[in-house]
Amino acid sequence: MKIIFSRKGFDSQYGGVPSPILPDGTALSLPIPSRSGRPLSDLATPHGPLHRIVSDLTGGAIAAETLVHLDPDLQQNCVPRMLGWRPSFGQVSSAQQHLARQGVCAGDLFLFFGWFRKVERHHGRWRYVPGAPSIHSLFGWLQVADILIVNADELRTRSPWLADHPHVEHAATIGPYNTLYLAAERLMLGCALPVAPGAGVFSKWSDSLQLTAPGQTRSNWRLPLWMMPGDGHPALTYHTAADRWSIVDGYARLRLVAKGQEFVQDVRSSAEALRWLRSLVAAHA
Repeated sequence: MKIIFSRKGFDSQYGGVPSPILPDGTALSLPIPSRSGRPLSDLATPHGPLHRIVSDLTGGAIAAETLVHLDPDLQQNCVPRMLGWRPSFGQVSSAQQHLARQGVCAGDLFLFFGWFRKVERHHGRWRYVPGAPSIHSLFGWLQVADILIVNADELRTRSPWLADHPHVEHAATIGPYNTLYLAAERLMLGCALPVAPGAGVFSKWSDSLQLTAPGQTRSNWRLPLWMMPGDGHPALTYHTAADRWSIVDGYARLRLVAKGQEFVQDVRSSAEALRWLRSLVAAHA
């Protein structure tokens, strides 16, 4: 089995601000602006239209009419759906080539992470909590059931519920090696679990979803010790250099590369890795 740490949502280049962690613990990953997308005003949250939150946090720079790239597409109630909808995720270009070279296949698990910061209401508007740190945090997952090389015309006919996915609707311009990953119906992690869907967003944020080491800049991660490379245990892809890794207070410490979207960890049949994944699901799914 492989775990893919997949970087998604607003960053310093696309969007320019962190995604919000709301006071009730909801972590809202903000889909990046795109020239080929759907208006931000299309997207709903349990807290109302997403564009109102984003407009406040960006000082109006990103507003209702801004087009965004809704991918990964993990929540059924985010926009109106056609019958048969399933969570999905698309990838293209060099990032997709990397996933293919690593042999990502059915049963492997994407863990989506992004740049987050806590927010609050202040004088009727959303703002970042003064002094709250910027962190990398997990926000969702997708266990792969099917992998589709995108042929837009064929998919619109065979799976019409995919027609408005950005990797289908804008297939002509989105890039080479255009590929979709469709979610499994149920999450399978090697033993009985509380019933959990094959994809979704973590329901309430807690520090167990935080990747950034406490008190560190966001790209200095604190990870379970089983991720430490060595003794035949492979390193997270793009992070094979020994000087990126250390052990601090019983955890693996990783200095993350500056660029990259998909980092693959081959856990094989590691019991420790499966226990860690099950604990995330049990606490947050």
